[in-house]
Amino acid sequence: MAQQVKTATSAKSTPAAKATGTESVQFIFDKSNYRLLIISVAVVAFGFVLMAGTTDIYSNTKIVIAPIVVLAGFALGFFAILKKPSVN
Repeated sequence: MAQQVKTATSAKSTPAAKATGTESVQFIFDKSNYRLLIISVAVVAFGFVLMAGTTDIYSNTKIVIAPIVVLAGFALGFFAILKKPSVN
């Protein structure tokens, strides 16, 4: 016959008390990082808009300028991710 085991709960086994003070949350990215990321997404989107269209497939804009704009947008996004936030 199996016996039931009684467990005692003590004050030490309860979860830690909630902090009453306000602690500042530290984000990985700064406001400037997010701003640069949004700008880079806009630059990439603009580059794809430059590539779009069906007329004059071999235009200088579609072959040369638009890929450079897209690559610049990706480079800006890469820089925005790697940029360290400013320490205040």
